[in-house]
Amino acid sequence: MKKVKIGSEITASAIAMGCWRYGEIDVPTATALTQTAMDCGIDFFDTADIYGGGKAEEFLGEAIKQLGIRDKIMLQTKCGIRPGMFDFSKEHILNSVDGSLKRLKTDYIDVLLLHRPDTLVEPEEVAAAFDELKAAGKVRHFGVSNQNPMQIELLKTALNVPLIANQLQFSLTNSSMIDCGLNVNMEHDPALNRDGGVLEYCRIKGMTIQAWSPLQYGVFKGTFLDDYEQFPQLNETLDKFAEEKGVSKAAIAFAWILRHPANMQVIAGTTKPERLREICRSTEITLSRAEWYELYISAGNWLP
Repeated sequence: MKKVKIGSEITASAIAMGCWRYGEIDVPTATALTQTAMDCGIDFFDTADIYGGGKAEEFLGEAIKQLGIRDKIMLQTKCGIRPGMFDFSKEHILNSVDGSLKRLKTDYIDVLLLHRPDTLVEPEEVAAAFDELKAAGKVRHFGVSNQNPMQIELLKTALNVPLIANQLQFSLTNSSMIDCGLNVNMEHDPALNRDGGVLEYCRIKGMTIQAWSPLQYGVFKGTFLDDYEQFPQLNETLDKFAEEKGVSKAAIAFAWILRHPANMQVIAGTTKPERLREICRSTEITLSRAEWYELYISAGNWLP
């Protein structure tokens, strides 16, 4: 399994196991899936306090306990989303981490992300929470999700710890952070800068982008794989490269993200062991520049 740097702090598998749906399966299935991930070389597991109402963390924690692998993996969880609101208060962050530690059956979390932005954030409260968690040994590293450069800079006015990762939606069909950079100074929709140049910002600041929903289009609308009605050209191109390289279409879609020099980490959210094994083969291939752009254009994207 290819490795990537998470910030400048840690090194982990280029593909992370996304455990959002662990709460929808039972413990034996979660344990088998976790073992498959380990067998494929995945050593980084991503979850959140709200996934499955806490069951995702609970089932992942039980799987890790049964397999006896805590010292072989890195755990990342997220906090800050509450019903009908976001909450980056010190009290909520501390309480959320304590709950996650209990459900995950561990003494520490390797990486804690703030889950999306909270417009009522007070950076000093976040800093106080992070300092307390770090000093207590409960959290080793910190990051954010779905935040733009100025939101990150606001946090950094008070933080005493580095932010090593930013988890962002990114796929062949959700590529706005690339689109705007390829269409600078153009008077059409792809030129719209929707995220403040977050791709370039993260590269400059040494923050690792963690790509979530790498096989999805829109916001949870479904997978573009085998959707020949909406994405005929993309699927034809995926079919072509999958056959040429002897891997699955999903592996090609992952390889497209991994090819980017930002050295992103990609979150795999499948609960099917065979699909996971297929996806992990993406790290065995490298797309050429021409192949990368052919896939990008086939997804309906336009080059000036």
